Amino acid sequence: MEAPNPNKRLRRGPPSSSAPSSLTDFNQNHVDQIISSFLSLPDLPSLSSSRSISSSFDRAIEKLLESSADESTQDRINDRGLRLASLLHESSKRCARKLANTRNASSWALPHDLTITVFSMLDAKSLMRASACCIMFKKCAMDPLCYSHIDLTTGNAGTRIVRNMILTAGKELRSLKVGCPGESSKAVLSGSCLTPLFHNRGCIGKLLRSLHLYDNKWLDKNFLLRALSVCSNLTDLKIVGLHFMSLDKVLGLLTNKCEHLFLEKQIGYSGRLSFNLDTPFERNCPYLTSLSLIGFDLGDMKTYHLFKGLAKLKYLNISRTYSITGRFLRHFGNDFRGSLLETLILRDCDSLEKKTVCNFLDSLLMSKTNFRFIRHIDVSNDHGLINEGRRCSKPKFPLEELREERPVLTFVAYFRSPSLSLSSSSSTSSFSSSTTLSPSSSSSSSSESEDD
Repeated sequence: MEAPNPNKRLRRGPPSSSAPSSLTDFNQNHVDQIISSFLSLPDLPSLSSSRSISSSFDRAIEKLLESSADESTQDRINDRGLRLASLLHESSKRCARKLANTRNASSWALPHDLTITVFSMLDAKSLMRASACCIMFKKCAMDPLCYSHIDLTTGNAGTRIVRNMILTAGKELRSLKVGCPGESSKAVLSGSCLTPLFHNRGCIGKLLRSLHLYDNKWLDKNFLLRALSVCSNLTDLKIVGLHFMSLDKVLGLLTNKCEHLFLEKQIGYSGRLSFNLDTPFERNCPYLTSLSLIGFDLGDMKTYHLFKGLAKLKYLNISRTYSITGRFLRHFGNDFRGSLLETLILRDCDSLEKKTVCNFLDSLLMSKTNFRFIRHIDVSNDHGLINEGRRCSKPKFPLEELREERPVLTFVAYFRSPSLSLSSSSSTSSFSSSTTLSPSSSSSSSSESEDD
C-alpha cells in the first residue's frame, strides 16, 4: 500500500453545486415554456365541445387519477390542481395590476409634482382610500409631502399608526393633530406616540410648526416635555384636557415664534392648574396674538400682568376661571387704551361681577379710541353674574348706546339660572336670559323660557 504523500496536491473537481443549479435552471426554463405554451393556446370551441380546454383538463386529471389506486395519491393530485389554479389566478391578478399601473401612469394627465400636491391636500382617511385604488396612487400616497399636515383626530388612531405616519412624513412634517376631542372617546394612545419628534436629535420636531394634542389621560408629561424641547419652530400649540399639577415647565419651553397658544384643563380634574408669574413664557412669546387658558386658577392680578406682557395679543380666552371677578377690566380700560385686542371671552367665570362688566362697557362708550379694535365680548355662564353678593341672571347692559357708539361690536351674555323645584308637582322649571348685541341685530333680545 502506498504511503500518503503530504506534499501531493489533490485535484479538485468542479463544484458539486453546479449540477443541481444547472438542473434547476433547466427545470425552471422547462416549466416556463410549458406555461407559456399553455397560455398561448388559441381560442377553442365552446365549453360544451369535447375539444374545449375544460374537457382537456377533465381528461388529463381523470387519467392521472386512474393511473393510481392509492387514495392519498389521488388526493394529492386534486390538491395540486387546485393549488396550481390558485397560483395562476393570483399571478394573473398581479400582472393585471402592473399593466393597469403602466397604463394609468401613461394616461394620467397631471405631472408627478402636481399629483403629490393634490394628494397632500387630502385627509388621512381619504389618502388611505386613494392609495388602495392602484399602484400608482399607492406610490404617490407614500410620498412624505402627503403627510406634511397630519390630522388623526377623527378615527381613534392608535400609537403605532401615529408613530408610523410621523416617520413617513419625516422632515416634511409641519403640523400634527393627535387625539380625539370628544370626552367619551376611548384612550387608544400613549405618550410614546410623540417619540419620533425628539428621536435623532429632534430632526423631525425641529421643523414642526403646529401641534394639537387632545388628551384623554394618555398624554405623559415627560413625553410632552421632551417633544416641546425640540420643537423650536412651533407657532401654534393646542393642548386640550390637561391634567398636570404645574405647567411652568411646559410654558417655559415655548419659543419666541409661538403666535397661538391654547391650553385647557381636563373637565372633571380635581387638581388646581396654575403657573407662577415668574414663568418666562411672557418674555419668550413676544409675538403671541392668540391666548386661551381655560380652567386655570387665575386671579385678576395674574390676568392683568399676563395681558400687560403680551402687547400683540388680539384674542384672549380665560373661560372657566372660577376665581376671577373681572376687576382687571377696570385696569384694562385705564392702562391699555391702545390695545390690539379684538376678542375677549369670559365664559363660565362663576365669580364674574356685574359691576366690573358694566364699568368696562362704560369705558368703551366714553372713548372710541379705548380698545378701538374690540369686536367680540362674551360673558355668558350658567349661573349669571355676581351683583352685591347675589346671582343676577337678568343684568341690564347699555346695549343701545353700544350699538350707536360701537356698531361693529358683538356682545354676548347668556345666562341660565338653576332649576327651581315646584312644591305643587314633581316637575322642575328653568329660566334663561340671553342678551346679544351684534352688528346685524336691530334690537337686543331677551327671552324667558319655561320647560315642563
